[in-house]
Amino acid sequence: MVQTLPHPAPLKKDVMRIIPLGGIGEIGRNMTVFEINGKILIVDCGVLFPEETQPGVDVILPDFGYLRNRLDDIVGLVLTHGHEDHIGGVPYLLRLKADIPIIGSSLTLAFIEAKLKEHRMTPYTHTVREGDVEVMGDFELEFIAVNHSIPDALAVLIKSKAGTILHTGDFKMDQIPLDGRITDLRAFARIGEAGLDLFLCDSTNADVPGFTPLEKDIGPVLQDVIGRATKRVIVASFSSHVHRVQQVIDAAIANNRRVVFVGRSMIRNMQIAADLGFLKVPEDSIVDLKDSHKLEPSELVFMSTGSQGEPMAGLSRMAKLEHEIEIAEGDTVILASSLIPGNENAVYRVIDGLTKLGANVIHKGNAKVHVSGHAAAGELLYVYNILKPKNVMPVHGEYRHLMANAKVAEQTGISRENIILAEDGFVIDLFDGQAKVVGEVECGLLFVDGKTVGTITEEDLKDRRVLSEEGFISVFVVVDPNTGLITAGPEIRARAFAEEDHVFDDVKPQIEKALLQAAREGIRDTHSLQQVIRRSVGGWVSKAHRRKPMIIPVVIHG
Repeated sequence: MVQTLPHPAPLKKDVMRIIPLGGIGEIGRNMTVFEINGKILIVDCGVLFPEETQPGVDVILPDFGYLRNRLDDIVGLVLTHGHEDHIGGVPYLLRLKADIPIIGSSLTLAFIEAKLKEHRMTPYTHTVREGDVEVMGDFELEFIAVNHSIPDALAVLIKSKAGTILHTGDFKMDQIPLDGRITDLRAFARIGEAGLDLFLCDSTNADVPGFTPLEKDIGPVLQDVIGRATKRVIVASFSSHVHRVQQVIDAAIANNRRVVFVGRSMIRNMQIAADLGFLKVPEDSIVDLKDSHKLEPSELVFMSTGSQGEPMAGLSRMAKLEHEIEIAEGDTVILASSLIPGNENAVYRVIDGLTKLGANVIHKGNAKVHVSGHAAAGELLYVYNILKPKNVMPVHGEYRHLMANAKVAEQTGISRENIILAEDGFVIDLFDGQAKVVGEVECGLLFVDGKTVGTITEEDLKDRRVLSEEGFISVFVVVDPNTGLITAGPEIRARAFAEEDHVFDDVKPQIEKALLQAAREGIRDTHSLQQVIRRSVGGWVSKAHRRKPMIIPVVIHG
């Protein structure tokens, strides 16, 4: 959907303005701004993981541009749950203003506090649980239990003079969850009876028919796979997927194995979950990695990060023989997660690498070792019928997911004109039971590259792609500043283009001829001479090799 919208008019009194700054049209960097009477509430601040077309980028943040001059107006940041795509951007937001109050459940806040500690930040946090009501400025917030693939997730009901808004965060309707904490449909029914003006609903699985399978069905499969393994077992999952880790621990114990946590984030998060009582870890069931060599391979299960093919995560490094855990013939590797769109190639490369090393790789495609944490279409139907919202805005998903969610809403009788298919940066105003798109604000991608935030441009990424795919050629020439004639060179060097320098023998005379012609025409400045070289080499390499490498000419007067 391509639209060009005007910049929104100033916000009127008692009107609620909603601006998604990430998470619309993508799986990740979820962040939504709510504004009324000069005060701002933020829900979630996550990261998006880069695709192959974004080399060198660590993570991608929501665009904070809209907030930079409004930081003192922010009354709080609500975190719905502890996944990276909802909390990973918080350290970068707090760089702009360190004392923004952070509100969330005990596990969510424990995860973000540990993350912020690594950034040497001490946040101001406030713990809430389901049923709690908090007033922040003109916002009245009620927190509602929802079931997800991580414990302690919350939806948030936002009440104001403009109307009532429900933001689900990520949720599903597992009726027999591992922790016994179901999505609170009674609270949803109460909200529906009182009247809901705007419903912001998780869309990630909206294009999947029926109901999301039960988490409890995964346990027996894991137990069976681990039971049939004769050597080491390595399970890869998100470092925050407490439920899946619990199932792995239970399956390991049932097969007389002990568990080794691999990776800093995995160790940190599971220690937090155990301390808070969300992870049940029997005594002597965990072994430190440095002591794992004392046990036989058949006595161990390694719980690692890297299920999305992340280059620096444990599993990817194992596949490249760059990890202290060396995959051997007969090892079993289980990828206990779904594929995030855009990560497919990276994940399959890891699977191929592990398979070449002799591992038996089990994944969602060949065994039921994972179920999603998001509501499928059948569950969304129930929720829409319970809530009966006046207006709907699908969130958290790529465009096909948003469209599928909108169609589900329409099936329950919600008028198409009351369903908002937004994009990041769209501005939606809510007043008197009506929600309308009133404009848009600038909203791009904010790249993190090492310690650098936001200075990487699309042009930089294009240069990186050219370097990685086509290579580069450098040409060094010294010319007489008076005559323009060559006094040294041209010397040509290349990387990721050709192994031997003699391949450039054909183009050197062309460079010399072009520079001689430039000298006859009185061209002396280095920039113009560099352009002459670039055109000569570019034309030759395109015709002779059908390549478009980066060409870096260096001209020195001497």
